[in-house]
Amino acid sequence: MAELALYQILLANLVVLAGACLQGVVGYGIGTLSAPLLFLISPVLVPGPLTLNATLLTVMMLARNRMAVRVREVRLAIGGGVVGTCLAAATLMAISPRGFELIFGVLILVAVGLSVAGWRPRLSGRSSVLAGMASTFMGTITAVGGPPIAMIYQNERGPLVRANMSAFFLFASLLSLSALAFSGYLGAREWLLFLVTFPGVIAGFLLSAHFVGRIDGERLRGLILGVAGLAGAAALTRGLLSL
Repeated sequence: MAELALYQILLANLVVLAGACLQGVVGYGIGTLSAPLLFLISPVLVPGPLTLNATLLTVMMLARNRMAVRVREVRLAIGGGVVGTCLAAATLMAISPRGFELIFGVLILVAVGLSVAGWRPRLSGRSSVLAGMASTFMGTITAVGGPPIAMIYQNERGPLVRANMSAFFLFASLLSLSALAFSGYLGAREWLLFLVTFPGVIAGFLLSAHFVGRIDGERLRGLILGVAGLAGAAALTRGLLSL
């Protein structure tokens, strides 16, 4: 591809493989881990191509965990997600490519900050709406929508977490893709980049089946957030240097 060298395509597949495997085990993570690293490989890999990959992953995960879905909280989170998506679309239409780099870096660091803050809100209707709004706003712009919605599921069972978050992420991804297409961030280039990177998502999802119940997600949390934080800081620096 003219946009990417072969080594960049291979690296991108490895990154989404790791993110998809992580999400298959703990319920979220493809955005938190993969987005900042993909941005450093090439900014064209986010948000559109990664959001397409995340959509494919959530379909597969929902099929695997569909029996554990609890509909009420998902419905309310999706309602908040509609508002967040509209705000994100307006933001994308208003900012320049340099502004995108800056806001991308800032939101990555916000996502990491939310993940390490230690705040444990109770799963309720109100928290579902607010988390859904924040998740889709961040997810549309950066493809990292996991931390806000993950915060309200910190105290829930593994199957419920994977099922409800997969159901939410499916609708959120569809909303985000609509916003990206409307704002000019999802076109033929992004679909082509998705086609050369989705094998990594398939491989990561299949690999995750061997680790469900065997790996404690909390043990990986610090490493994942550290990688995301460093990559987010690098993205922000890159945006500042381009001013």
